[in-house]
Amino acid sequence: MLNELQKEIIELKKEKNAIILAHNYQTGDIQEIADFIGDSLELCIKASNIKDADLVVFCGVDFMAETAAILNPNKLIVLPDKNAECPMAHMLTADEIKIYKKRYPDAAVVLYVNTLAEAKAEADILCTSANAVKIVESLDEDRILFGPDANLGWFVSNQIKDKEIIAAPDGGHCYVHKMFNLADLYFLREKYPEADILVHPECDPEVQEYADYVLSTGGMIKHAKESDKTTFIIGTEYDLVTRLRRENPAKTFIPALEEAICENMKLHTLEKVKNSLLNQENVVKVPSEIAKKSKTAIDRMLEVS
Repeated sequence: MLNELQKEIIELKKEKNAIILAHNYQTGDIQEIADFIGDSLELCIKASNIKDADLVVFCGVDFMAETAAILNPNKLIVLPDKNAECPMAHMLTADEIKIYKKRYPDAAVVLYVNTLAEAKAEADILCTSANAVKIVESLDEDRILFGPDANLGWFVSNQIKDKEIIAAPDGGHCYVHKMFNLADLYFLREKYPEADILVHPECDPEVQEYADYVLSTGGMIKHAKESDKTTFIIGTEYDLVTRLRRENPAKTFIPALEEAICENMKLHTLEKVKNSLLNQENVVKVPSEIAKKSKTAIDRMLEVS
C-alpha cells in the first residue's frame, strides 16, 4: 500500500506530465512509484523512446541521467540529488582515453555506459553489462580498448578468446561489487545447497568463476522469473533483492552480502523526488558537441542490441 508521500508524487507526475525512471538499485519506496525500473541497458532503451512526457525524473546516478539528456535534448531531465555520482564513471576521463587511443591506434574503443558524456564522446561504441559480449563480438577489430570496469572487461575476455581486451584504466571498478568474496559464497552455498548463485560481471574474477551464473541485474530478474529453482543467492547491490522479492513472492532471495549498498544511488529519497517534480532543480545538461559525439556511440550500441 502506498503512503501519503508516494500518492502525492503520483498526482504531481500527472500534473507536471512527468515520468520517473529508476535503476534497480533504488530503494523499494522509489521503485514503487517509478514508471519504469531497469538496468543500465533497459533504462537506455527506455530513454531513447520517451515521447509524451515533458519532464523526466531520473532516479539513478549522473551518467544515466546524462545519457537520457543526450537522447532527449528537448526534454527536461532532472536528478533528485545532484550529488548522485557513480565513482566508476569518474575513473576514466576523456583525456585519458585519448592517451590510450594514441598508444593503441588499431584498437576499437568500447566504453561501458558507466562513463561520463565527455568520455562517451571518445568511444566507437558503448556497452552495458547485459550486452558487452555481444557488442565486442560485433566489431571487426581484434584489439579492444575496454573501460572503465576491469572486471567486466575480464568477463568479456573470458567469453571471447580471439580478441585482445585491453583494460582502460587497469584498475577501474565498482566499489560495491568489489565487496563480494569467496568466503561469503562458500558459507551461503553450504547453507543453501539448492540455491542458484547469481553474481554481476562487475564482481572479481574468482567470484564470477565460482557463481552458477554471471548476469546483469536485468538478466538476474529474467533468470529468477523463468527458473524452476525457488532459491537464489544474489551477488549485486542489495536493493535488487527488494525488487526480486516483490515480483516473485513465492521464491526466496538471499543477498550474498547485506552490506552491499551503493550509497550514491541511495542519495535519492521520496522527498527529493517530490521536490524535483515541484521545482525542477538539478537539470542535467550536456554540451551540444559532446552530446552529438556521445549519441553516435549510444546509437551504435542500441542498433547492435
